[in-house]
Amino acid sequence: MSTKYDDTLIIVPAYNEGSVIEENLNKILKEFKYVVCVNDGSSDNTAEEVSKTKAILLSHPVNIGPGGASQTGIEYGIANNFNFFATFDADGQHSLEDLKGMVDLIHKNKNIDIMIGSRFLSKKAENMPFSKKILLKTAIIFSNITSRVKATDTHNGLRVFNLKTAKKLDLKLNDYSHASEILDKIRINKLNFQEFPTTVYYTDYSKGKGQSSINAVNIMVDQLLNMLKGKK
Repeated sequence: MSTKYDDTLIIVPAYNEGSVIEENLNKILKEFKYVVCVNDGSSDNTAEEVSKTKAILLSHPVNIGPGGASQTGIEYGIANNFNFFATFDADGQHSLEDLKGMVDLIHKNKNIDIMIGSRFLSKKAENMPFSKKILLKTAIIFSNITSRVKATDTHNGLRVFNLKTAKKLDLKLNDYSHASEILDKIRINKLNFQEFPTTVYYTDYSKGKGQSSINAVNIMVDQLLNMLKGKK
């Protein structure tokens, strides 16, 4: 049976999420008919667990990172004529209600090209470690300077965007640096951008899966090198 979300594809990048991916995908599938899970070279049973659900499974032979996995999902959605896209973390950090709210808003407001969730607008980052908060705040300042797009949460993986934006993103940075790359593409392509207050749940599991401090440093170095090379 068709629903109001039939023109929307939910993209879930996954790397070694075998213990939680079936449950998390089934939650999304209760509201969204079309969900694609990009198994990013997992060494565990992620692919097998995805296959137990009605989600579309795409698999990379090797791990390339969340940026590359997101781009694979975007390319699938473009090829299959979806009008709206969303990226949603596999580890259970994001709120399904936030996702629905963002998708509803971008359907209603045709002037919005892309929406990015912000855990700092709502102040609802459940159990966020203090070190994580400092790391994210530093990354936000750096990304805002280098991209010249002001955002309160540059590395929130919950994003919703239209087909026009999907075609413009064309992500080249495969790792977590893709979050900053998206801000660059917003500025370069003059996309209409809006943030949406979201809740992020930090469980023991998700905290164990998060990016390390050295990854955050690598993101900043990548962003600075791209700026110096004139890739913006």
